[in-house]
Formats: sequence, C-alpha cells, structure tokens
Amino acid sequence: MSAILFDDLPSLHAARVEEDGRITGFVQGLTESAFEEVCDYRTLSGTPQRQRRREILAHLFNHETHHRGQAHAILTLLGVSEPDSLDLLIMLREQG
Repeated sequence: MSAILFDDLPSLHAARVEEDGRITGFVQGLTESAFEEVCDYRTLSGTPQRQRRREILAHLFNHETHHRGQAHAILTLLGVSEPDSLDLLIMLREQG
C-alpha cells in the first residue's frame, strides 16, 4: 500500500486548496450555538468521547502541527526522551 496520494507538488497543492475550501465552508456555515454543541464520537482505538464542537475544531486546526513532529522533535533534541502528549484534546480532557 502506497502512502503517496499525489505524484507532484502542484497536484498536492490543488488538493489542499480544495480541502481547505471545504473545511472553511463547513465552519462558516455553523451557527454560534453549533460551536457549543457536544458531539459524541469514538477515538481510533474505539474509546467513546464527548467534546464540544469548538474544541474538536480547535483540535483539527492545531493537530497538523503535532503530526509534523516539529514540537516533538525539538523536545527530543533537548534530551526529553518521551515528552508528554501535545494533543490538544487530551490536554482539554485532563483539565476537566
């Protein structure tokens, strides 16, 4: 199975622009009260969760930073063998 979804940067860029437009349109279509609605979902491991839509969206926009490994790589370079999770939803859950 190949993880390469696009053969060249222009194709990837076009897909990213299209997806960003889809996400922006979705968020702009939400009402103020929709941001406060609680959503039920399951994590990839199957654990049920409840989270406000605004927190899920904040996670969506923040999460790619984590997956690029920038913050984790810096902590590793500083000698932290296994840094605490930088996942926003986990931090919000731990805060209660």
